[in-house]
This record gives sequence, structure tokens and C-alpha cells, in this order.
Amino acid sequence: MDKLWAIIKREYLIRVRKKTFLLVTILVPLAFAFFSFGMGFLTAYMAEKSTQKVLIKDNSGIFKQYVEKNHLDKEFSFSDQDLASLKKDYKKQGYDVLVFIPKYNGNKDFAGQYYSDKKMGIIFIENLQKKIAKSLKEYKKQNLNIDPKIWDELDVKVNLINGNISENDDKKEKLSLGIATAMAFGMGFLLYMVIFIFGTQVMRSVMEEKINRIVEVIISSVKPFQLMLGKIIGVGAVGLTQLLIWMILVPVLLGISGSFYQNKLSQPGMEMPKIDGHDLTQVIDAFFGQNWGLIIPFFILFFIGGYFLYASLFAALGAAVGDDMTDVQGLTTVITIPVIAGMIIMMNSVNNPNSALAVAGSIFPLTSPIVMPARLPFSPPLWQLLLSLLLLILTILLIVWISAKIYRGGILMYGKKLSYKDMWKILRNKA
Repeated sequence: MDKLWAIIKREYLIRVRKKTFLLVTILVPLAFAFFSFGMGFLTAYMAEKSTQKVLIKDNSGIFKQYVEKNHLDKEFSFSDQDLASLKKDYKKQGYDVLVFIPKYNGNKDFAGQYYSDKKMGIIFIENLQKKIAKSLKEYKKQNLNIDPKIWDELDVKVNLINGNISENDDKKEKLSLGIATAMAFGMGFLLYMVIFIFGTQVMRSVMEEKINRIVEVIISSVKPFQLMLGKIIGVGAVGLTQLLIWMILVPVLLGISGSFYQNKLSQPGMEMPKIDGHDLTQVIDAFFGQNWGLIIPFFILFFIGGYFLYASLFAALGAAVGDDMTDVQGLTTVITIPVIAGMIIMMNSVNNPNSALAVAGSIFPLTSPIVMPARLPFSPPLWQLLLSLLLLILTILLIVWISAKIYRGGILMYGKKLSYKDMWKILRNKA
């Protein structure tokens, strides 16, 4: 046990003391907080500071009425000068773009022009086109002698409400489902990355020690199974350490950045952006209102289980390769297929977390470490969680036993990689 602990300690400390570990551990939560709230703030702030100054020559008079009616005066300025003079002088007057709106003849298709020495962004042009089109639509409504009430009744907004709860609770539930969907993608993708990043770290560690003949010295003091298990637990502890730090830092940074964001946007001239019609504070409340008592413990269990399952296979592959590190590429295909399949099922299960494919993928041991965490925000039945964990544990025991035999048989072989036939012989105790 002391030898196993020594291996675990060595594998753990050699990684957590690296500068890259500290940078990734700190930068990932910071990046998450920045992109969650910082980009929204920057978008709102920069939109205020970088608004294009637009001069309008409106021969129709329709758009000008629309702007005045909807209080859009800050966005646009109008001029009665002739177009030729404006084309020469609009830049001297401090404008970025000149827009000419000819008289409207009532046709469905309508063409105006804009003039600018700079290339205008497609979003800016499309937004301006929509506003002009909306002004012409309102003009036509007023001149077709149609009762405005009848016109308004033509627009139908459909909203499906959960009949078992109140309308206010239904809005909160839909927002919560949106947050759950985002979390499902995040957690499924995180497990996908963990399996490859930390699993391949175990494999590289085994391969390096084997190719450099360091393993010959180590094996003289410890059993191959202890060495393999120590590497898996040590590297896994590094990943778990990062995960726990992220679980603490991310909510704290979200709270801090959310408060800063809200204070900034409460200042005059700044408008609180909405996410699918919900204020930022409502989104934050929905995030912290998730069933974390279910999500966190089961996520950690599937994190550990998925890591042990695939890290054992990666360790076996590291022992099975020869002196050429490129030999491992062909063997890793066998491992990557179920991982990629789990990722595909996970993306489909987010849209329908209770479908037959989602349930099967979350119970099947080779895909459950990726699929089940994505279903956690949707509160899957307890029996599915327990069955999935049971099958995962049994599969881990089987895979660790198989990997240990391959590891023991291949760790001291040099000059060639183990073929599938060699591995089969090792498992049958014939090699």
C-alpha cells in the first residue's frame, strides 16, 4: 500500500507543480465568467460607443415620421439638402454613411442607396433595411383603409404553457430548461475532453517510461498492477482537483461578474440586455436554482467512473506499443469509437433527454460517462441513475482486470507492439 501511495503521490505532484496546470486551473473559470457575462457587457458597451453616425436623405418622408414616432432620433439625422451636395459633404459634417430613400410608389420591391467610403457591416445594413421596411409597412397599413385592429389581429403569437403550473412558473420553467440545456452540453463536452486529455496523459506516461527503460527499474520494486493503478489514480486526482477548484471558482466568479455587469448596465445610457426575453438577473437565479444536490454528486461519480474506465484502456495501450510512439494511433481507434458515439448520443439527448436513444446511451457503460451527465440537469429517474452507475462499476472492474493483464504482459516487451492476437493470448494466460 505504501508503494501504491508513493506512485500516486509522484504522478500527482509532478503534474500539479507544472505552470500549465496552474494556468489552466485558473484561466478556465475566468474564461467561462468572461464569455458568460463579459462579452454581453462589451457588446452592449461597444454598441453604445461605436454606433455609426447615419445621415438620411428621405424624399419619401415616411422613414422620418417612423423615426420620430418611435423616438429613434439618436440613431439618425435627416437633411433636406440635395443629394449631390450631401454626397460631397456628409463626411465633413461628421457622418459615417449617407442613406438615400427615394419616393415610395407603393410597390412591393423598393430600392434605396447608401454611400460610404468604408465597407459597412452586413448586420448594420440588414438592420437599417428592416427599419426602413417596417416604416413602409406602417405607411401601407395607414393608407389601405384597413382597420388597425383587424391588421393587428392578423399577427398570432403562439405560446405553449404547462397546464399543471401557473403562467409565471411556466416562464421560470422554460428559462430553467434553457439553462439545463446549456449545462448539459457543457458537462457532456467536459467529460469528453477529460477522457481524452487525462486518459492520454496516462498512456504517454506509460509509453515514455517503457521506451526510456525506466520501467525496468520501477518494476523491480513494485508490481505492474500497482504501477498501472498508481498512474491512473494519480493522474485522475489531478483532474478531480481541477474539477473541484472549478466548481468553487465558477459560481464565485459568475456572482462577482454578474454583480459588476448589472451595476455597469444600470448606469444612464446603458440597457440591460435580455436573453430570450429574460433579464440577466433572472438567468443567474435560474442557474443557481438548478438541482445541484443531484447534479454535483452524480457528476463527480460519473467523472471518476468514466475516467477510470478509459484511463485503464489507455494504460493498456501504452504498454502494448513498441518503440515507435506512432504505433498507438491504430490501437486508439478502438477506444475513440465509443467515446465519439457517446458524444453524438449526448448531443441528441439534449433535445430529447428521455428518448430511447438517450436512456440507452446513458445506461450503456461505454457511453454513460458522457451521456448521463448531460441528462442530469433534466432530473432522470433515480433507477436509471443507479442502474447506470452499477453497470459502470462492474464494467470498470472488468476493464481494469483486462488492462492489468495486458499491461503486465506488454510493459517489458521492446522492439514491437502487441498485436490483437498477442493480447488475446495474454488474456488467456498463454503468453
